[in-house]
Amino acid sequence: MKVVLLGPPGVGKGTQARRLSEILGVPRIITGDMLRRHVASDTSLGRKARGFMERGELVHDDLIIAMIRERLEDEDAREGFIIDGFPRTVAQAEAFEAHVTPDVVVALEAAEGELIERLSGRRVCRECQAVYHLVHDPPRRSGVCDRCGGELVHREDDTEEVIRERLRAYRRETEPLVHRYAAKGLLARVRSEGGIGEVTRKLQAVLHDRRLA
Repeated sequence: MKVVLLGPPGVGKGTQARRLSEILGVPRIITGDMLRRHVASDTSLGRKARGFMERGELVHDDLIIAMIRERLEDEDAREGFIIDGFPRTVAQAEAFEAHVTPDVVVALEAAEGELIERLSGRRVCRECQAVYHLVHDPPRRSGVCDRCGGELVHREDDTEEVIRERLRAYRRETEPLVHRYAAKGLLARVRSEGGIGEVTRKLQAVLHDRRLA
């Protein structure tokens, strides 16, 4: 299946996309990772993107779409994929759908207070980027990554003030996509409160129903 996951910061898109990727045997596609790989590999697209990044500008949508199109041609994506957090705007959605139409767009949802609590308690490994939560998923040793022993840090964009601004930006820029995909009959809504496994099961049920529809 061709799946797009939408949702505000802290709703669990990354965790659920990773779990679904393993369960369904399809790749998880993250535009940020894809962009970094192109830049590091010094591809033609990566060189163009680097120019924008070095000038402190956003990478143009047409470059991101070109990278996604190239990625979807890889053999592992032929049976489906999960795109995590893209598109973010109506313009990106229109450009994306000129090349591929998703089978289902899942909007993960949670109350704003829950999202703030999740993000403000998040800690990220400085070395391997593993993610923990002080309450829901703490490391075995305080401040130390279980995987690599790296230092766990509180990112600047996980402070409450910044989180609230990120949520406002989501409502302004990305929430219109929820209404757009609902009108197209492609949208499924899933509440992300509860345990990680519980949310995964709800997502699996949605995808199973869509596959049979």
